[in-house]
Amino acid sequence: MEKGMNTYELGELCLLAGKIMLQSGAETYRVEDTMMRIARSFGINHPNSYVTPTGIIFSLCRTEHTKLVRISKRTTDLNKIIIVNGISRKISSGEISAAEAYSFLTKIEKGNLNYPIYVKVLAASIVSGFSLIMFNGGWNDFFSAFLAGGAGFSCMIFIHRLVDIKFFTEFLAALLIGLLSLFFQNIGFGHDLSNIIVSSIMPLVPGLLITSAVRDLMAGHLVSGLSKGAEATLTAFAIGLGIAVVFSLF
Repeated sequence: MEKGMNTYELGELCLLAGKIMLQSGAETYRVEDTMMRIARSFGINHPNSYVTPTGIIFSLCRTEHTKLVRISKRTTDLNKIIIVNGISRKISSGEISAAEAYSFLTKIEKGNLNYPIYVKVLAASIVSGFSLIMFNGGWNDFFSAFLAGGAGFSCMIFIHRLVDIKFFTEFLAALLIGLLSLFFQNIGFGHDLSNIIVSSIMPLVPGLLITSAVRDLMAGHLVSGLSKGAEATLTAFAIGLGIAVVFSLF
């Protein structure tokens, strides 16, 4: 173990790294691997960790107290995952000390590395528009999907700030996309309704969550894989329900 560092500080370092990664959408096996790698880099031979999407249980060795961290909010931030992964590898190679690593991780946790909202909305609009072209849609429907996708994603961000219920925000976003797509078709701005709707909901589809669920299942993390799969299924159901309501009413 590094000189001047006790087991409590090392445990906090490992937990902080795992917490940031799990809150940023990392797979549970990747979180466990990162925590174990950091602990072994400082001479801990038998660390133990158990990670689920909602919590981390970690112990350096049998003689130390087990630590628990509750994860209440999760998002998708691949940039933070990459940074924490890089720090863990620098620790393994001896490039940085534990104190430096903890300082870096604290800044990462407190810092806001997300893109501005307008960039996210613009990206969602572009994804929607070009998804329509990818699905063999016509260029005359490009701006319909562009506007509907951006509006739906904006709605999801805004409603999520008011109501912290993911199912409700995704349902309303899909509902707005369905209404806008139908409106565009009625005024002659859009033509292929089904293609516009499918393309516009692409930014809402939980692709990373589905990928993480499959990778966790393949790595043997059955609890995490099944829970993420259930969350992805619930998201898909919310999106489908929002579109179904539009078609049932109109």
